[in-house]
Amino acid sequence: MGPIGIFDSGYGGLTILHGIRQLLPEYDYLYLGDNARAPYGSRSFDVVYQFTRQAVMKLFSMGCQLVILGCNTASAKALRSIQQNDLPEWNSPDSPLFAPTEAPRRVLGVIRPTAEVIGTLTESRHVGLLATEGTVRSESYKLEINKLFPGISVTGVACPLWVPIIEAGEADSPGADYFVKKRIDQLMRLDPQIDAIILGCTHYPLLMPKIVKYVPQGVRLVPQGDYVASSLQNYFLRHTDIERECSKHGSVRYLTTEHPDRFQETAQYFLPGPIVAEHVDLS
Repeated sequence: MGPIGIFDSGYGGLTILHGIRQLLPEYDYLYLGDNARAPYGSRSFDVVYQFTRQAVMKLFSMGCQLVILGCNTASAKALRSIQQNDLPEWNSPDSPLFAPTEAPRRVLGVIRPTAEVIGTLTESRHVGLLATEGTVRSESYKLEINKLFPGISVTGVACPLWVPIIEAGEADSPGADYFVKKRIDQLMRLDPQIDAIILGCTHYPLLMPKIVKYVPQGVRLVPQGDYVASSLQNYFLRHTDIERECSKHGSVRYLTTEHPDRFQETAQYFLPGPIVAEHVDLS
């Protein structure tokens, strides 16, 4: 038995961790942030895949049976390749990562849970997406949503400065208003019929007061944390063999590829209370 692993390129996955722990507090969690190599948003598919693969392997080697990619860019650019190409090898008895348990290791992402509920959140069938450049370019949200709801139109806009604003502790500053309003206005110009906007980066809930301020009346905002948590809860009901392999002591550990002091300082913007982090090397 081992903890549930949650990986993010930086800090945004802490909002996913928080949402999951609110619903499923009894489990143990191991959070890994690749902060030294963040951001992933503008990196190529191959680089994101290699970095994400290294992180998943590290979490597996530390006892995780299940790893959640709490990062939209990693979910968009790496999840499918890891699920199709790497998991069969890692679950083989010949693999050095093999663990003789009743359940195979699994890797899940954050895009599918949002796609599964979006059909109930839009009446116009026009959905907006605010995300990183990498997530928008991948069209992963469009592909996942159209698998489930073929009639829904998805329009995405990249918000390259939102993450730096948040990590600099400027989410509440007057200067953030300009960049938030600019991207929301751009999105609504592209499709005025949008009535639901997915916040496709786990950092963005920290900008929620600004986003609410500039989103047109009647347009629904869709952050991911609660939906990912509910999806995980349902996943455990369907996959009891995997659920049994997740330890339950209510603990959480934080790992970072950056200096722990730096992680602890910035993490306070995302989670309440003091955080003690440990350094880890993925290369």
